[in-house]
Amino acid sequence: MFTSIFLKAIHNVWPMLFIFTVILVLVRLAYLFINKKKFVFYREFIMLCFIIYILLLYYIVTFQDNNYGTNNFVPFREIFRYHYTSRLFIKNVLGNIILFIPFGIFVTRFIKTKKIFPTVVISFLVSCSIEFAQMRIGRTADIDDVILNTFGGLIGALIYKFESDILKKLPSFMRNELFLDLLCLILIISIIYVSFRFGFWRVLS
Repeated sequence: MFTSIFLKAIHNVWPMLFIFTVILVLVRLAYLFINKKKFVFYREFIMLCFIIYILLLYYIVTFQDNNYGTNNFVPFREIFRYHYTSRLFIKNVLGNIILFIPFGIFVTRFIKTKKIFPTVVISFLVSCSIEFAQMRIGRTADIDDVILNTFGGLIGALIYKFESDILKKLPSFMRNELFLDLLCLILIISIIYVSFRFGFWRVLS
């Protein structure tokens, strides 16, 4: 289910993602070159992934599954309405959590804090802004979505914290910028291979 939603989003927004990526990469490279700044591949790659994630998030929360029901401002009412094995539970409950896990990871990394609270607050405020925007464009606002998104951000923050603790215990060469650059390059090559292997590129046509 989540794969189909992701592929549908890619299919609909890939021209925007492509143009944005080209612009951002060219402007960023020009900035680094002109100002003689150090180019660190894995850091630039992570920043680009964050921007692409935000663009996909924007599409998913504004253009998918228009809902003309009523707003819900009663906490947990919608969450407990679904059976935990139902398709709606997976989509509306787990989906809203999973949607914000990357957000929690990225935010915790960028604000460089060991505390979880700032990420939780940012996740909460961003989710509130999403619900407000949805309400203004003809969709419905749901306080349960805010709760689930915030919980997803919390999980993301905990994942990043756990990852950072593990990284500190690794040998020094595995924390070297060159090694991390190589890992990112391997990841990119693997994604491209899997995309061609399973025909994911067809979503662009």
